[in-house]
Amino acid sequence: MAAVSSPRRRAEFFVDPQRDRTYSGPATGDERTLLLDFLAAGRATVALKCRGLEDELTRRSVPPSTLSLLGLIRHLAEVERRWFRRVLAGQDAPPLFVSPAHPDRDFDGALPDPAVIAEAWRVWAVEQEFAAAFIAAAPDLDVVGQDEWRGTVSLRWVLLHLIREYARHSGHADLLRERIDGAVGL
Repeated sequence: MAAVSSPRRRAEFFVDPQRDRTYSGPATGDERTLLLDFLAAGRATVALKCRGLEDELTRRSVPPSTLSLLGLIRHLAEVERRWFRRVLAGQDAPPLFVSPAHPDRDFDGALPDPAVIAEAWRVWAVEQEFAAAFIAAAPDLDVVGQDEWRGTVSLRWVLLHLIREYARHSGHADLLRERIDGAVGL
C-alpha cells in the first residue's frame, strides 16, 4: 500500500499523472472521434486496474459477491460480443461465458486457472478488434441493429451504452484493485 508523506490526491498513487494515457485523447472533435476515445479510455482503465496481477485477478470483492477483476474482463467481452456481433452485425454469435442456465458464469467461472485467465484476455481482445473493424466500416453512427431487449438500436446508442458500462465497471475495478494490493486512483 502506498504511504502518504504529504497530502495528495488519491488518483496520483496508481499512475503518475504525467504518464497516464487513459484520458490523453482529444477534448474537441467530431462525435465519432470523441465517443471512440471515451470507449478506449474505459477499456484502458479496466486493463490498467488488472496490470501486474495473475491469480489475484480472481479475488472476489466481499461475500456473497462473485465480482472479480477477471469476472469483469469476461463480462465486458460478453457485452462487446453481444452488442457488436449479435445486435449490430446480426451474426449468430452465441455467448461464450454465460448461458440461460448460468447467467452469471462470466463471474462465477472466473477461476484462478492460467487457461481460464488467458482465454478471458484473448476473447476480450478479439471482441474489441471486431468492434473496431465494425465501427471503422460503418458509414455513420446511425447504423442500426435489432435487440430483443431494446428493439432497434443505433451504433451511436451502443457506443454510449458501452461507455456507460465501462465507467460503471471501472468503479468496481477501482475497489477490487484497492482490496487486492492497496493501489488506488487511475
